[in-house]
Amino acid sequence: MSTRFTKKGTPMVESQALQLVLGASQVSESTTRYLSKKLKKMGYERVSPAMLNFLSKLECGVNYGSEIARNIGVSRQMIAKTVKELCLAGYLEQVEGIGKQKEILFTHSGEQLMADARSLLAELDASLVKEVGDKSLSDTVINLSKIERILNKLGK
Repeated sequence: MSTRFTKKGTPMVESQALQLVLGASQVSESTTRYLSKKLKKMGYERVSPAMLNFLSKLECGVNYGSEIARNIGVSRQMIAKTVKELCLAGYLEQVEGIGKQKEILFTHSGEQLMADARSLLAELDASLVKEVGDKSLSDTVINLSKIERILNKLGK
């Protein structure tokens, strides 16, 4: 996205916040593509970046479709469709819960997938530390948390 002028000559102000958003998005997308590629080589043929993004939003224990929908800002129907796909892939299961809501749980394969993803991220940590340094990486993580807190305050 250009930060200088539109085609009609309307000036655009420079924005570090815009650069931060675009950079963070690119890092997130690159990371999930990296994980997906590595996990496929490990035998998780059906894994995709979108699937990993969804699974990363779930709790290790019991999940409910309505809570997931509320937390990530999508419809319950979208959650039901995605959960169904992940059940067919063998990573999630649905069991009867209290009332009408079904409990959504990781299967053993789903837990193993997430454990392998975490191991790959730990390996990635080592590469990042080697390239940018431990302090720089740690400071970046801390500063991103601070920025998130500020944005949450401003959004209220």
